[in-house]
Amino acid sequence: MGVVLASGVLASGARAARLLGLVAAAVSASASCAFAQEFPTRQITAYVGFPAGSGADVLARYFSRKLSELAGKPVIVENKSGATSNIALGLLQKAKPDGHTIMYSANSNMAGSRFLFKDLPFDTQKDFLPIAQLTQTTFLLAVGPNSPLRSIEELTKALKGSERAKYAYTNQTSQLATEFYVSLVGVRPTPVSYRTSADAVGDLASGAIDFMVVDGTFGTGQVRAGRIRPLAVTTAERHPALAEVPTMKEAGVAEYDEFASWWAAWAPAGTPRPVIEKLAGWFGEIVRMEETRTFLAGVAGTPQIGGPEETAARLTREIGKWERVTKAAGIQPQ
Repeated sequence: MGVVLASGVLASGARAARLLGLVAAAVSASASCAFAQEFPTRQITAYVGFPAGSGADVLARYFSRKLSELAGKPVIVENKSGATSNIALGLLQKAKPDGHTIMYSANSNMAGSRFLFKDLPFDTQKDFLPIAQLTQTTFLLAVGPNSPLRSIEELTKALKGSERAKYAYTNQTSQLATEFYVSLVGVRPTPVSYRTSADAVGDLASGAIDFMVVDGTFGTGQVRAGRIRPLAVTTAERHPALAEVPTMKEAGVAEYDEFASWWAAWAPAGTPRPVIEKLAGWFGEIVRMEETRTFLAGVAGTPQIGGPEETAARLTREIGKWERVTKAAGIQPQ
């Protein structure tokens, strides 16, 4: 039997189904746009997968404060540390996809975890939507303040002469950046996982750990306070905040690839596109602020411009890089 449309035209069969589908889609799109116009209607929760006081937490609280100013609602940071952000990502995956729950996560989590962990309960490309890029963080390879080592060359020589050397790591970028270095120079120090960079730096200062790769957001403050001594940065170029510190290639590891942590905001899959675009617009404003540029410069960060499409494309490229480098370093998922 036919269906009578609003125009009074009688449609039948497949044509009626298609027309009704178009009507439903139009209604859904209209409702989505109306919701986006009202968004946000309450506080926004922003997950970060690392503890309070960490470099990730410092970034999360800055961007959340600025987002709150633009959105007109509180943006509350919730630290859900553990399993190098996988716990937080699991919570985001299950969150209601309405834009009121987001997460700040790095390329190491979104691209690297699939090559470091077995049986992840989520797919970062299918279960999450990129909102916008925020910053890229320089990492630095450091030793303790009382270490006699003054260069990567001296560190490599010392590692080759020791069977009990240890290195610390707190996240995937730190781990992979270190594993790539030791694979290139042919040494095998023991990796020691730490929950927080502060704990790791304490052991580095005491000599219990020989060296570590630490994120610059946390590490630059430790350098200024004299708690660690940087030997090299893991990026392709030096950072102005650490202008006197050479790159790994400049320090003599010619085949060393660039390792930097770039951060973006993410939402659960299914979040309406107009809401994603509204959030992306706000984050774009924040990244372009002179205040943001000044803040990031002080913590070895560089503003990153890019909305949903650019972030998705960058993630795809990053997954290819992590696959290549983890294989080169001989890393197997655990």
